[in-house]
Formats: sequence, C-alpha cells, structure tokens
Amino acid sequence: MNIPNALTISRLAAIPILMALLLVRFPFHDQVAAALFIAFSLTDTLDGQLARRRGTVSDFGKFIDPLADKLFVLAVLIVLVQEGLVAAWVVVVIFSRELIITILRSLGAGQGRVIAAAPLGKTKTVTQMSAVTLLILQRPYPILTPFADVAVAVAVVFTLWSGLDYLWRFRYLIGPFETSRARVPSGGAPEPSLAAELAEAVRPAGFTVAVAESSTGGLVGAMITDQPGSSTYFVGGVIAYSNEIKEEQLGVPADLIRRVGAVSREVAEAMAEGARRRLGTSLAVAVTGIAGPDADGTTKPVGLHYIAVASAARTASREFKFNGDRTSNRRQAATEALRMLVAEARSAGRAEARPA
Repeated sequence: MNIPNALTISRLAAIPILMALLLVRFPFHDQVAAALFIAFSLTDTLDGQLARRRGTVSDFGKFIDPLADKLFVLAVLIVLVQEGLVAAWVVVVIFSRELIITILRSLGAGQGRVIAAAPLGKTKTVTQMSAVTLLILQRPYPILTPFADVAVAVAVVFTLWSGLDYLWRFRYLIGPFETSRARVPSGGAPEPSLAAELAEAVRPAGFTVAVAESSTGGLVGAMITDQPGSSTYFVGGVIAYSNEIKEEQLGVPADLIRRVGAVSREVAEAMAEGARRRLGTSLAVAVTGIAGPDADGTTKPVGLHYIAVASAARTASREFKFNGDRTSNRRQAATEALRMLVAEARSAGRAEARPA
C-alpha cells in the first residue's frame, strides 16, 4: 500500500465519519463536518500528484480513485437530502452524469481507447465540492443559504456541461463501430487498426513513411509494423530521446532547442522535417513530449506533447495535453501520431490525384 493509494482509501474511510457528523447533534458538528470534507477533498488532488511524481501509478489506484471520488461526494449529498438541505433532483443529476461517464469509459476501454480527464471535468469537481461545503455550513450559518443555492446551481450547470462535453468529444464510442478494418487482440475486443488505415492511404500513391520519436520511444514504429506488408512503405525511424541525437541524426538546430526547449512545436516540426529529409521518405511523423511522472526539470506540465507530420507540401503540428500516467500518455501520443500520419497521407494522396 503506497501513500497515494492510502490517501484515496482515506476518502472512503471518511464517508461514515462525515455521515455521522451530519446526522448527530453536538456543538459545531456541522463546522467539523465541513472542515473534514474540505480536507479529504484536497486528497483527490494530492494522491494523483504524488503517484505521478513518484512513479507509483497502479491499476488499483486508477480503479479506486474515481470510485472513491464519486462515493465520497454522493454519500454526503444523500445525507444532505435526508436533512432537507438540498433537493433530491440535484443528486439525481450528479449521479446520472457520473454513471454515464463511467459507462463511456468502459466502452472506451473495450475499444482500446483511453478517455482522459478533461478541464471541464475538473471544474465540475471543484464546483461540486464548493457547493457541498456551503450546503453543510448553511445550517449553522443561515446567511450562507443564498450563496449555497447559487453554488448548487453553478455545480449543476457544470455537471451537465461537462457530461455533454464528454459525450460530444467521445461520440464515436456510442455510434456504430466499424469492424471491417479492425483487428481482434487476444482479449477478444475489437480495436481500430490505424496501421491498416495507413497502409490503405499510402499504398495507392506509393508513399513511403519514416518516424522520429522522443517520448514514445519507438511505439509509433511498432504500431506501423503491426500491419503485415508494412515493409513496402515503412522505411524506418530515429528514436531521438536525447537532444544530442535530435541534433546529430535529425538536424534539429541546437540553438532552437536551447531557445524553445525540446518539448515544443518548433522542435517537433524540425524533427519531422529532419526524418523525412534524412531517410528520404514521402511522409514523416515526429513526437516529442513529457510522459511523466516528472517534468524532467522543466516548467512544462506532464502530459504535454507536440506531434508533427511532414510531407512534400507542408509541415503541420498539433499540441496535446494528456492526463494519464506515463504508459497511458505514451500510448495516447503514439495513437495520435499515427492518426495524424493517416490524415496527412490521405490529404497528400488526394492532392496528387487531382488533375493538373
């Protein structure tokens, strides 16, 4: 049992204590309940930060953390409903949103996709915690009742908004799932084969492909070569984990790295262009980022990635901010890199097919 997991479990252990404090009557029992609620709510942020910083992210932690959060808030809200401090429909709205997102995450896991936490989801959590605290304190301090009502309204709005945001961003998970171009791994669940899509995109045009990888450490190349026959279009790549290799093997200017940092849009583009030029391919994709659990001495956040694709016509790049552990961040970056490569191959193929 590591410290992050112990902090997570502490929220579960706090549930009966908080329920008792809200139900019994003694001087300052509501104030004590509010103070404990705030203290244990803060562990939600602390446990994740410690786990990523110490590299102790575990499957148990990933399972128990969201479960503890939901039970912690919902248990307190149910007691507040019983005490007449909040309307029951508020709990129904919050519970329904959490149930829908849990189902959505399960669908994503079944398709080999990771649904990372979104900024709106974090805002939703903060508004809910604030609302619950004011709901508890409005009993000993009736002057806070209007503020509690406003906080509840804001929490409901963000709860619905974040739920709709998740549904929209991951709507492909609940639509018809195309299996004609999917492969079935040993677990039996179909997952989309971006490698197969890449093959279909590059073969008709005779394109060749190269990769330049830093944080992903070869994962993009491994995904490409999962496809049988990939040797006809995949030339190879450079795993440029150090700045020296970026400079020596890919031709990234040293002053560029010193000026903007290795994890930057400019360096990602230079890596992609360098891989395409040095390996003589039609297309190249590059990945640079901070996988975690630490930020490697920079002020840039863990999970930040830049991915660039280079073709004869252009070099394009995108910024990504992943919120998983080290393994999840690397896999998400590799998947997005392959997805961008497929899109660029299709675009370049259409451009070549147009009559002059």
